[in-house]
Amino acid sequence: MSDPRTARGAWRLRADRARQVADVVRQQIADGVFGTGLLPDERTLVAEHGASRNAVREALRLLSAEGLVVRNRGVGTRVVARKYEHGLDRLAGLAEALHEHGPISNEVRAAHRIRPPDAVAARLGLAAEQPVVYLERLRWLGDRPLSLDLTYLAEDIGAPLLSEDLENRDVFALIEETSGMPLGSAEVSVQSVNADAETAAVLGVAEGAAVFAIDRLTRLADNRPVDLESIRIRGDRITLRSVLRRTGERA
Repeated sequence: MSDPRTARGAWRLRADRARQVADVVRQQIADGVFGTGLLPDERTLVAEHGASRNAVREALRLLSAEGLVVRNRGVGTRVVARKYEHGLDRLAGLAEALHEHGPISNEVRAAHRIRPPDAVAARLGLAAEQPVVYLERLRWLGDRPLSLDLTYLAEDIGAPLLSEDLENRDVFALIEETSGMPLGSAEVSVQSVNADAETAAVLGVAEGAAVFAIDRLTRLADNRPVDLESIRIRGDRITLRSVLRRTGERA
């Protein structure tokens, strides 16, 4: 009679190897190694990764569940969706960052002055009663929704934007053009959250799907905070990437 602990150990090993294989292949897909063509066949993947056929099949199942590949019996496994890279080491608007992958357009859902929550006013360095310009945009890459952006702008910076082309232009570029002042820096935090029902419907994902929640406070070159954004971006379409350099003496 087999030891159930041995069986569980074998299953865990196979699951671990499957995740390792999936991680490598996922990054290859992101790097465009396979384009939108076929992945190597199972026998080749087994040899390349030193994994069992069952582990490779489980890895492909994981990638299929993520929507990156589709498996067709007798044909192979084809890449059907590629994640696009958005760098975190440069202050750039979405259209600037992703222009090589297709046109970015904006569905403007709101654009008006509001009295902001006290926490928003405080982060923008404004008095509690001071109005801001609020923008809400659903951003599209080609014909598919990519992100839902909620933006709070200091009134003197945001008011001129209300008469600009918010459907086809990045807010960053418009701020610099209309204010005559360059942007300087931004503080960014990224979390993974589950999409609520409304956000999921807008972004075209399943309710509860993992999305990136990005909080970004952008300052002018003189360090004045002028743009506070809360962004929900589809995790199945974007890879956030940065280059990190170690400076200073080692501990």
